Amino acid sequence: MGITSHQLYTEFPEFRERIDALREGDPKFSEKLTRYTELDQEIEGLEKREAPIGDDKMHRLKQWRAQLKDELYAEISRPS
Repeated sequence: MGITSHQLYTEFPEFRERIDALREGDPKFSEKLTRYTELDQEIEGLEKREAPIGDDKMHRLKQWRAQLKDELYAEISRPS
């Protein structure tokens, strides 16, 4: 299975300007985006290094990332 990045800009390129605007103008969104990005990088790093991590822990990390992505998407897709 290939390792893919799930950066928000890659996942939702059509919302690039909206992401930038929210990141600059909404501290809660910015904090959530930072947590999402750090978590994505952690998961990607673990996958690349084939780090010894249990399947359960990896599954929880990926679930958390998906939940954050859903929350971020709800905010960026909301009409301004």
